[in-house]
Formats: sequence, structure tokens, C-alpha cells
Amino acid sequence: MTDPQAETAVTIERIAAGGDGVGRWPDGRVVFVPRTAPGDRVVVTLALDRPRYLKGELQRVVEPGPHRVTPSCAHYDDDQCGGCQLQHLDESAQQAAKRTIVGDALRRLAGLDVADPPIEGADEPWGYRRKITLSRAETGGFGFHRRQPLGSVFPLDHCRIAAPSLMEMWQVLRAHPEVIPRRADRLSLREDGTGGRHVVAHGVAPDGWPQSGACAALLESAGIEASIWLADSPDGARRVAGPEARVAGLAFEQINPAMGARVRRDAVARLGSLAGRHVWDLYAGIGETASLLVEAGAAVSCVELAGDAVRSAPEQAGVRWFEGPAETVVPGLDPPDLVITNPPRTGMGKAVIEALLAAAPERIVYLSCDPATMARDIKRLAGGFVVTEVTAYDLFPQTAHVEAVTLLERR
Repeated sequence: MTDPQAETAVTIERIAAGGDGVGRWPDGRVVFVPRTAPGDRVVVTLALDRPRYLKGELQRVVEPGPHRVTPSCAHYDDDQCGGCQLQHLDESAQQAAKRTIVGDALRRLAGLDVADPPIEGADEPWGYRRKITLSRAETGGFGFHRRQPLGSVFPLDHCRIAAPSLMEMWQVLRAHPEVIPRRADRLSLREDGTGGRHVVAHGVAPDGWPQSGACAALLESAGIEASIWLADSPDGARRVAGPEARVAGLAFEQINPAMGARVRRDAVARLGSLAGRHVWDLYAGIGETASLLVEAGAAVSCVELAGDAVRSAPEQAGVRWFEGPAETVVPGLDPPDLVITNPPRTGMGKAVIEALLAAAPERIVYLSCDPATMARDIKRLAGGFVVTEVTAYDLFPQTAHVEAVTLLERR
């Protein structure tokens, strides 16, 4: 057993999925070290000792790698903020790491002989995030979770990757904690695709949010019009104050709308000619992709679990909505010519995979925010489909998350 207190010098070779730097311990085992960069020569101590790998903690940088930079956000180092993982890397190194994360998943988990895919850079590396969720700290205030110790929350001053509109709301609310429900354990701030702003309280006891009107009035006095929501139902959130909203408080939208729109356009283009074709739009959200499909002449069957999202979707000729879990809905749909699927991080269920293999559409375009589950699903589809194109997208700069779009064609 290696002495966990012993300091050991390590050279970092690359960035792994999740954002940790990867090096080699003197005994040859892989060691994962957060907050390190390729080319760094660092001194680490052990946090976790396993037979096949180690987890280290950075003590100091002896010699920085060529792509190490000073983090822009004070919370990153001072508070060990867990929201970002790669602020200490320059843009080129972040994108190189994300290309490798996608390529490595396809090689290891899908068994494909492919190079790292190209990556589309972000339109804006800062201030892009249109939703943040703050957690209540033991002291009673709200903030973000620290990377360590697990479960620890620090008070948030300013998040550099959050949209300015959200930080404007936060500066008002943090100065007036009396308008936030005393028993709320989380608070979500959001700007939807129409420009509407939202405050959502989670985990509130049966007494609800008696201060909701005061919260809306406080924000209005600061020139901010926001809908106030209480997430106290399995069906989503209900508006309790503030103006009517075109989009429900918890309806899913891409947190980086500019890059999300680019990904949707590119994904739809990969389907080819759409005039007169029947398309399944799986995990359809509020119908943003369906709008593009209909504009191109397709008839669309949208499948979405979240009732809030379905109710927020605009009515469109040529679109049929099927609300419910994809695993139960998809097997009963009329066969498609083409499919576009954008599942959550957990990927697609077995029943969805089986339905796709049985329906045998000409093309499937798979959008993913988790390369590992995407690669797993691609392997499951390999009997009927072959991967012909993969592109990565840097939707989430400063973090280790990456979006990928994969085109699969029928064998």
C-alpha cells in the first residue's frame, strides 16, 4: 500500500473524461490528478489507492505545461468550485482534450477504429450558460458545490460562465434572502430561449412559498421581470408569482442556446433530404429540432417524457406529440424514414435500441452530451447501422463536458 501522505512527482500526459489529468505513478499505475494540465510536472499526494489506478491531489506545480493558464474565476481555486474542471487550460488544450474524450469513448466502448473527431469551437467561452442551480449551504446561504470535500457548498459571488442576466438576478436575490423560501434546498435561475427569466425553488415544505409575490416585486423593482416557480410536483414546477411564461420553468432547453442552435442545424442537415419523409424526433424537448424538420418538409413524430416540455412546445402543422417514456412510446410508433435522437446522459434504453433496429430507418443522427453512453448505444446498434461521421462541439467551455453528433447509416 502506497503511503497516502508521501509526496510524489508526476508528469501529466493528457486529460481524461471528467477533466482529471492523467499521469503514471512510479509503480506504473495510472494516476488521475484534478486541476492539472498536459505537460505539467507536479507534486501530488494520494487520495485513493486502487489495484489498477490511483487518484491524486495536486500539491504544487513544479513546471507548468505549455497550455496551463491562470483561471479567470476566483472561485475556481479559492473555493475549489466543482462547476468547472478546465479553467486552468487554454482554449486549444480544452478542445484537444474534448476531441480525445469523444474519440477514446468510440474506440474503447464502441470498438470503432476511428481518429479523434473534429471539434467546433464555442461562439463565446464565457457568460454562455442560461441556467444555474444553487444549493443551500449549512450556513443557510446559497452557492455552488465545492470539488472537495464532497457535499460542501461555498457562497457564490459571481459565476463567470453564467449569462449576465442570471448574475443580475442573483445579485438582487443574494442581498435579500428573506424572499427565498426558508426550507428550499436549491434555487434555479434561468433565461429561456424567448428571453423570459425564471426563479425556481426546489425542496420546499408544504407551506409553499409565501414570499413569492415579494420575490417577484423585488426583482421588478430592480428592472427584472421574472416568473417565480415552485418545484413541488412530480409533473414539474408551477408558477406562483410573476408574469405568465411561454416556456415552463423546468422545461428542458440547451443551456448554451447559440451553440445548441448550431448543433441542431448541423444534426438536421446530416439527415439529408427531408421533403415528404417521416422522422422520429426522440427526446424532443420543447420542439426546437421539430421546427427545423417541419420547415424542411418532414412529418415529425416527437417523443418527450417531460409534460412541461410538451406543454411548452409550439403547435406546428406536421408534428405529432407522444408524451411518455421513449422506452414505452417508441415501439408503438409508425416506422420512420429517418431518426434524430437526443437522449439524456443515461443514453437510450434497451427498448429504444430494439425499436430502432426493427424499424431500420435509412439514417440515425445521434446527439449526445455523454460520449460514453453514446458509444455504448452505437455498439448496440452496430448490427444494423454503421457510423459514417462524428463531430464534437464545445458547448460547455471551461468544463469537461462535450457534445457530439454522430451519423449512423443503415447497413
